[in-house]
Amino acid sequence: MLYNYIITTFRNLSKNVVYSFLTIFGLAVGLTAGLMMLLWVQDELSIDSFHKNTPDIYLIAANFKIDGKTQTWGNSPAPIASFGKREIPEISDAIRTTRIWNTTLFRFQEKVSTEHNGIYVDPGFFSVFDFPLIKGNAKNPFPNNRSIILTEKIAEKYFGADDPMGKIIQVNDKDNYVVSGVIDNIPATASQSFRGEWFMPFIVVDERYDRKYEPNGMEGDWGNYNYITWFYLKSGSSPEKVAQKLTKIHQKNQPNAFTSNMHYSFLPLSKFHLYNADGTEAGIQSVRIFTIVAIVILLIACINYINLSTARATKRAKEVAVRKVIGANTIQLFRQFLGESAMIFVIALFLALVFIFLLMPVYNQIADKQMTFNLFNPTILLILGVTFAATLFVAGIYPSILLSSFQPLQIMKGKFSVGGNNAAFRKILVTIQFTLSITMIIGTIIVGRQLSYIQNKELGYNKENILQFSLRGEMYKHLDAIKNQLNKKPEIKKVGFASQNIVSLGSSSGDTDWEGKEPKREFIINQLSGDKDLFDLLGLQLVAGEGFFNTPADSGRYILNETAIKRMGIKDPIGKRFSFHERKGIIAGIVKDFHFASMHQKIEPVIFFYNPNWWQIGCVKTTSQDASKTIAAVEKIWKQYNPNFEFKYTFMDEEFDQLYKTEQRISTLFNIFAGIAIFISCLGLFGLATYTAETKIKEIGIRKVLGASVTHIVAMLSKDFIQLVVLAFVIASPLAWYIMNQWLQDFAYRIDIQWWVFIVAGVLALAIALFTVSFQAIKAALANPVKSLRSE
Repeated sequence: MLYNYIITTFRNLSKNVVYSFLTIFGLAVGLTAGLMMLLWVQDELSIDSFHKNTPDIYLIAANFKIDGKTQTWGNSPAPIASFGKREIPEISDAIRTTRIWNTTLFRFQEKVSTEHNGIYVDPGFFSVFDFPLIKGNAKNPFPNNRSIILTEKIAEKYFGADDPMGKIIQVNDKDNYVVSGVIDNIPATASQSFRGEWFMPFIVVDERYDRKYEPNGMEGDWGNYNYITWFYLKSGSSPEKVAQKLTKIHQKNQPNAFTSNMHYSFLPLSKFHLYNADGTEAGIQSVRIFTIVAIVILLIACINYINLSTARATKRAKEVAVRKVIGANTIQLFRQFLGESAMIFVIALFLALVFIFLLMPVYNQIADKQMTFNLFNPTILLILGVTFAATLFVAGIYPSILLSSFQPLQIMKGKFSVGGNNAAFRKILVTIQFTLSITMIIGTIIVGRQLSYIQNKELGYNKENILQFSLRGEMYKHLDAIKNQLNKKPEIKKVGFASQNIVSLGSSSGDTDWEGKEPKREFIINQLSGDKDLFDLLGLQLVAGEGFFNTPADSGRYILNETAIKRMGIKDPIGKRFSFHERKGIIAGIVKDFHFASMHQKIEPVIFFYNPNWWQIGCVKTTSQDASKTIAAVEKIWKQYNPNFEFKYTFMDEEFDQLYKTEQRISTLFNIFAGIAIFISCLGLFGLATYTAETKIKEIGIRKVLGASVTHIVAMLSKDFIQLVVLAFVIASPLAWYIMNQWLQDFAYRIDIQWWVFIVAGVLALAIALFTVSFQAIKAALANPVKSLRSE
């Protein structure tokens, strides 16, 4: 019996090549897109899930209540880890991490190279997290402050097949570090914060502190929230109570008005990748969107199958009648047709797997991931199984019930029809298809407009044609000479120095005081050290006062933005006393507000101060025509002072684009999958239009004989489909507005959703549907009526 069912299935597929192709190819494309999106979702959800201690690991976040609003930082001061571990019994361990941002020179014998991906970590990093040491002692990974742990990749790079343990690497031609351990390469399923290639003891950070200003060094610096801190709690401990105790410890060690408005909270490691430090949603929104879009695409593919199967039900009516007459019951027929659906789905799934294997490299490149498609991976098998079962259930049940329910007596008498409710059901499904497709079209347009708005919005500074490079080694001793040498080049317009990239400031403080300050008025201020030329170079506008003069007196002159002045609540601020990091000075100038962070955030307070010891970046203004000459000039200076370091540079506009790399990737993927959804919908519409033309072939012939024009016949065949698309547009418009309005709320600076977006989407969907239907309608209208009527 099974053999007969298989033969019957392939016979039906071969008889109706066009419909078989539309059905199988539509399902295959839908399964390909749906599975690839679900793979992306699974990859996102798997980040950091491999740590066995995940349920008890928490990131500490600092919350500040300012002007009735709460700001949350995912960074914390260094002492909170050691004090918490020492004074709170519920804490098993505390681990601090921070990136080694500067390019680092490694030297082992004759091998010299620059490395860029190092992290300072506390010793517990290798025992609390699942980054096991292949070589070395996890309980004592850093025997002293000059120990270093390498990944297998870096160890092989410098030592080849030799044992790296105990070998000495000279760092920056200055300090000798002994290799005390080797770990596996950090997996792609680890958060970016963990992805290092070499690790140094966190205590080395303490060596950078000037004991003149901070006698207790790092362990006494409660005001700098610069480090990621993880707490590993004892099982059963209350995170809320531990966070309260940590708050009290901080307030005890730094008693002032600022910390009185501060409290700590915990974010579980399981949420670190997809949520903000305050627990609000971040990447999880994209995960939900992709999950929904995957389901939508699979649903559209299923609707195609249902529509094409039920539309052609009359072609198999006599087969059903004969089978019932010779003894087949409804259950047997239901099993047969469900089995046929399953076989078609197996073929489609096989094609989908082939497509996925072929497309995975391109998909990884677009998604910026390292996903692998391994059929023997239990997670992959689960996704395949659930997707296959769900789509088969949704798409296979109804056609099987319909076909098995035909009455043989009516069929033999020629009174059989599958119109009425069946036709109405198909119209409902087509409407759902195009409702989902139009919603995705509207979403694609709005996402594109928002990203365009971000990229073209006036930032308050000029980011074009500005080359940036890190200051290293001997360059610090010759900053004036470097500037003079570069300024002599005709292709270079201006040179300046800064502590960090203005595109995305990552350093803040609450250590401020000023003349006329109200007792409870506190706020967080972003800090940037720069020289006098930085303002002209970036095109920053001073609205009051004056800038720096590159003299020692500038150390007591502060320039604040307009938002900072508003937060301070003072009038006529120029010349008034201002203290920053306990260094007294005056407010020398006010700079017009500018965007120094993502458009997801509102403009916050910022302060410019003059301290050459903070400078880390050189900025060079040039022109697009002279970019290559400028790069060569800066590289020459670089090699003059740092001959062993690899020259690295970036352009500021490229750094700006990196802020929205995630949005750009998601937009690209969303556009691709929206196009796939529309394509699948059109496949189904084409199949239904072909079927409609076939069922009305004699009617078309009679109308042509009676004088109907081609235009009239095309309009007759297209009318019902166009009405369904218009209805879908009416339903999709408010649905898309609600979804996209929710998405836009994540941006502090966003577009308004304009009415014309919906009109464009509707016209586009209508045009696509009309083109799809008209192709078959025109073919039917141009057919010779004699051929369709000669059998009558």
